[in-house]
Amino acid sequence: MALTSALFHLLPFLLLGNRASATVFSLENHCSHTVWPGILSGNGATILGDGGFPLPPGSSVHLSAPSGWSGRFWARTDCSFDDSGSGKCSTGDCAGGLKCTGGGVPPVTLVEFTIGTSGNGNKDFYDVSLVDGYNVGMGVRATGGTGDCQYAGCVADLNGECPTELQVKDGGGTVVACKSACTAFNTAEFCCTGEHGTPQTCLPTQYSEIFKSACPTAYSYAYDDASSTCTCSGSDYVITFCSTGSSS
Repeated sequence: MALTSALFHLLPFLLLGNRASATVFSLENHCSHTVWPGILSGNGATILGDGGFPLPPGSSVHLSAPSGWSGRFWARTDCSFDDSGSGKCSTGDCAGGLKCTGGGVPPVTLVEFTIGTSGNGNKDFYDVSLVDGYNVGMGVRATGGTGDCQYAGCVADLNGECPTELQVKDGGGTVVACKSACTAFNTAEFCCTGEHGTPQTCLPTQYSEIFKSACPTAYSYAYDDASSTCTCSGSDYVITFCSTGSSS
């Protein structure tokens, strides 16, 4: 389920007591710094959390999504917003200021979801994607569901391992994000476009293999489906920023 350009997800909605009518996302910040989650909903779906909000270290927020909801979550870092919500972030910035009205600007780590409906057996699909690059480690853990319900995540510090040609640095020279090869070079080979636009012709590259080696359960390039798409039914989900593993 490679969803780099597809629209895929979150101040809290009133949590619904009936699991049949809502999936609860619990966002937890395990980072040593504030993150500003960005959320984008697809196909006209409910906008969760007004699209974005601050999440201080050690805090969490619970958001509910209806059946059939799809969207994406990501972390914005080093943000500054005024009282009207206008401002910008060093990584993961989005249109709309505090409340995102568009996707995060790469490079950014993504968590992507499509919540099931009765028509597909209430099966949810989810993944952690590095196809748009990496800025913060993220993990997804299913709770209370049935089926495979695998952990998905990227807990390695890819900023510390990022090749020089993919690095994004702040004003002090610290690496704050790692570009995907597509973002850095914009070629068909790295972006899985043109003659490389099928699973048979878009193959892993030396850059996607660095990502895959560091984060085996995350999407490393557009057609990295077999080991990266997770499914579960009837579950709620814990999404962790700066995750340290499946138990976090």
